[in-house]
Amino acid sequence: MEFSPLFLADLLLWLHTLIIAGAVLPVPLVIIGKCMKWQWIYGNWFRFGHLGLIAFVVVNTWFGNLCPLTIWESNLRIAAGEKGYSQSFVSTWFSQLIYIDLPSYVFAIAYSAFGLLVLFLLWWAPPHYFNKRQSQST
Repeated sequence: MEFSPLFLADLLLWLHTLIIAGAVLPVPLVIIGKCMKWQWIYGNWFRFGHLGLIAFVVVNTWFGNLCPLTIWESNLRIAAGEKGYSQSFVSTWFSQLIYIDLPSYVFAIAYSAFGLLVLFLLWWAPPHYFNKRQSQST
């Protein structure tokens, strides 16, 4: 079974949207989770996976690189013969939601501030890894 470049581009857009949600949603979940005493928010995989994702975005932005998913999606759309984003309603909506046209330095500042917030949350609600290390040192 072979998929068209346009189908793959739309699929990649959906994946990109899910990854963005995976970068943004943990912040309010950690804040709410600490207040509600949810133990799962202290999980090492959850917290360090989130930190790794944010670190990748911040470093990539500071080096002036586009997200690899954006480049891949754009190449697939060009291969499908598109100029821009003439796609399905939902795909167009998601594109407009995640592709904002601002200077790159704005994204570098915003992503860096978000990264600092993630680092603050590691201190404010430390994952199990840090809690275990503290209890072993006493």
